[in-house]
Amino acid sequence: MLEAMGEPPRGGGGQDQVEMSKESMRSVVGRGAADLDPAYFALVMATGIVSIATYLLGMMSVAWLLFQFNKVAYGLLWLLTLARLLRYLPRLTGDLTDHGLGPGFFTLVAGTCVLGSQFVILTGDFTTAIVLWCLGILLWFGLVYMFFTAMTVREPKPDLESGLNGGWLLSVVAAQSVSVLGTMVASRFGAWQEAVLFFTLAMYLLGCMLYILIISLIFYRFAFFKLTAAILTPPYWINMGASAITAMAGAMLILTAHQWGFLQELRPFLMGFTLFFWVTATWWIPLLLILGAWRHVHKRFPLSYHPHYWGLVFPLGMYTASTFQLARATGLSFLFFIPRCFVYVALLAWSATFVGLIHRVVKRLVVPPFATQPFQE
Repeated sequence: MLEAMGEPPRGGGGQDQVEMSKESMRSVVGRGAADLDPAYFALVMATGIVSIATYLLGMMSVAWLLFQFNKVAYGLLWLLTLARLLRYLPRLTGDLTDHGLGPGFFTLVAGTCVLGSQFVILTGDFTTAIVLWCLGILLWFGLVYMFFTAMTVREPKPDLESGLNGGWLLSVVAAQSVSVLGTMVASRFGAWQEAVLFFTLAMYLLGCMLYILIISLIFYRFAFFKLTAAILTPPYWINMGASAITAMAGAMLILTAHQWGFLQELRPFLMGFTLFFWVTATWWIPLLLILGAWRHVHKRFPLSYHPHYWGLVFPLGMYTASTFQLARATGLSFLFFIPRCFVYVALLAWSATFVGLIHRVVKRLVVPPFATQPFQE
């Protein structure tokens, strides 16, 4: 009767509980792979850029701890992604061809390249960084053409109101992350250095083009379509994050301009265009804060953990790091006070989101084994 009621048997149940615990763990892992949000690599993006920002501002121990965590997170997310690719391919392809979920796959590119940037900045490990950069390029070319082809030929298509969100700007973040890491490792390519820098310059300009196109549609969607609290999700912070990483990519090109005469000639253009995107990122911050207050205070939308909140942490960390590099590239030393203050905002946001993640994981794992049904594939 106890078993029928869902309670563990009193005698000789130790082995049964062990077996049920294994089934419970298999259920959690299987469901984690099947339901993995395409944008979960934003965790790696956010952790990586906050680590870089703290390193640039002299918080070495914090930067190192985040770096170690990021390597583990990157590996685990790839294991879940590969499991999803091998065992749940229809669900993965369904997400890739979805207007709302598809852009999340660009976090694979950005997460890979941000981790590569960590290897360069924190450890000087250019070999690992180059491997990650090459992987990021392959992922970018594969995903950008699969996604935009799918969005172009898909039938039926959603309207602009339901089909467009801030996540689309992850395509910009992906392109600029390839540019940033490529600029960092270009010096290691010897005779091919100029070709690599030309490629990173092209990726930078392509990212600029995509940002201008997509942000115009998003601003139109903000101003002329109904915006509910449920729709105003954290990925809209990518409005600012995509502009901030574009400023970062431009700043890195400016700092590297002395390595190639062609870049040196473009330096005035890069200086103006980079400042343009930094100002744009700065303009977004108060508006997004106001809209966040409207969502959670005025509309009382519940605040609970979701993987998309890493898409809010990343822009805060990126704005900190990009402002620091912009100040270096332009010589505008008075800008340094911004990252010195903003880094604590980024750390606070990362910590709060990490606590939410731990709570979510513990909530799923710390369940009596007999209360969890095996995951059905």
